[in-house]
Amino acid sequence: MVDQKAVKVALRQHQIELPSWAFGNSGTRFKVFGQPGVPRNPYEKADDAAQVHKYTGVAPIMAVHIPWDKVDDYEALSAHARDNGIRIGAVNANVFQDDDYKLGSVCNPDPKSRKKALAHLLECVDIMDATGSRDLKLWFADGTNYPGQDDISARQDRMAEALAAVYERLGDGQRMLLEYKLFEPSFYTTDVPDWGTALLHCQALGDQAQVVVDTGHHAPGVNIEFIVALLLKAGKLGGFDFNSRFYADDDLMVGAADPFQLFRIMHEVVKAAALYEGQPGGITARSATARTTGPGIAFMLDQCHNIEPKIPAQIRSVMNVQEAVAKALLVDADALRAAQLAGDVLESNAVLMDAYNTDVRPLLAELREEMGLAPEPVKAYLASGYGEKIVAQRVGGTAAGWGA
Repeated sequence: MVDQKAVKVALRQHQIELPSWAFGNSGTRFKVFGQPGVPRNPYEKADDAAQVHKYTGVAPIMAVHIPWDKVDDYEALSAHARDNGIRIGAVNANVFQDDDYKLGSVCNPDPKSRKKALAHLLECVDIMDATGSRDLKLWFADGTNYPGQDDISARQDRMAEALAAVYERLGDGQRMLLEYKLFEPSFYTTDVPDWGTALLHCQALGDQAQVVVDTGHHAPGVNIEFIVALLLKAGKLGGFDFNSRFYADDDLMVGAADPFQLFRIMHEVVKAAALYEGQPGGITARSATARTTGPGIAFMLDQCHNIEPKIPAQIRSVMNVQEAVAKALLVDADALRAAQLAGDVLESNAVLMDAYNTDVRPLLAELREEMGLAPEPVKAYLASGYGEKIVAQRVGGTAAGWGA
């Protein structure tokens, strides 16, 4: 039997990281849609992120994106976040928006462009030092559009050289998280197109280099939980970027397209006792005698909320992740293991499906009340008047937006 008390303990400890850019204006690949009351600077993004944590209780971290979140004093930004009950999380580098990066950043055939990109990556580590951030998250738009455009092998050498320079700069307790993406903006080759490429680079660097799995960055039909399971076994799963996709990299709210897939992914995480750093292994009747600890995975949201209101959408996204985690924690691990060892295909699947089909909303509502929170976070936020207040207050200036 599953220990319900242990389930609640795990849900309390599991933390979800919010993306600062999701609070600004965003849109499709063709237009950014403005909304009233969006933040005008990173300090106001932190204010809004704090609202998500206030009503969910499990989102005390806000990732930043440089230069979108560039400020004169990063220690002051970090202090502002702490005053709001949250902290600055992963520092995301941006080496894809400048004209110099038309042919790539660290893989560019032009040494000047590579030098500029490397300087920015090292600047991001400086920002980590100032904010106390643990993670540097790297995604590269580098690639080619045409056969023969550049030397594929040489581009990998350039990538490895840059990553090694950044890795050398990391301090104790800091990590480099390397994200992969199947395609876009390049369409012939992408320099880090899959988990295998990312893993090879990270293995060559050392323990402080780990892989990020973005749930929207795979070809149709790819078994993402298989990738997650193998990276967990290798000790190389550093973080997630959670979003949803129907076709390609759609950047929709996590759990919107395939909540069953999200559950399957979280089932692998729960099996590895990796929900939070230091988690006891196995939420089962034997959890008191558990033997392993989690590796400290960063559970980050990465969605461009194109048309929905920002703060309620982030709250809903956090709740979607919580529901998947709760269901994964409710899997009867002992029953599942017994059925698997017996070769009972139907019973094995039934044990998993029983957990997935459980309505965990009452459990989560009860947990929130035990934490001193409203049982329905979105309703509580909407009733708070915060949304109307920021619409009235944030008049003038330049609203934050994707790419700004």
